[in-house]
Amino acid sequence: MQFVRYEEFGIDMPVNYSIHGIDISKFQGSVNWMAVRQMQVEEIRISFAFIKATEGITRQDATFKRNWEKAKTAGIIRGAYHFFYSTRDPLKQAINFKNVVQLESGDLPPVLDIEVHNNQPPAVIRSTARIWLEEMEKAYGVKPIIYTNIHFYETYLGKEFDEYPLWVAHYYQKDKPRSARNWVFWQHSDIGRVNGIRTTVDFNVFRGDSSDLVNLCIP
Repeated sequence: MQFVRYEEFGIDMPVNYSIHGIDISKFQGSVNWMAVRQMQVEEIRISFAFIKATEGITRQDATFKRNWEKAKTAGIIRGAYHFFYSTRDPLKQAINFKNVVQLESGDLPPVLDIEVHNNQPPAVIRSTARIWLEEMEKAYGVKPIIYTNIHFYETYLGKEFDEYPLWVAHYYQKDKPRSARNWVFWQHSDIGRVNGIRTTVDFNVFRGDSSDLVNLCIP
């Protein structure tokens, strides 16, 4: 794995991957999506973005609607994610997401952001997550993506979720994520910089080429 420092992005970038993206929420404030899309340093540009939509059973990200529309207008492949709590009703969490997110052809599958255990045993985390994931598959006709870190995945989810595409968080690694299973997206930094966003932002890579990315999206 080769990392190259790009001062424009403020971080070391894993240049073995050709497709780069970001993920954002209200903490990034008002985003100039055209500036994000137009920024290019050598061969690297932002091709996709995961955008926070919902959290729990009632919360909705204040910037989601604007980000969702503007990202598409700028020509960035977009995905929406839900921050999940295993202590809340998973069906109500699924309804929260479906009420907010209208996925279209060319969008990435819905994302389950599952990274807090709230002192719940693995069996409860697995059973509640499974309900949300199955509701998403019924609603949108695609397998959802699971976002988490390696420790959480191995401790609380494990092999019975291996059929879902994995977006794995593993920062500051000078190699690929240390994961026993295949992953599709890798969140490799949380301190990147990009034109059009005033704050630092999470950077990701996609494991594959542009046709693989299109194939992952909703038909």
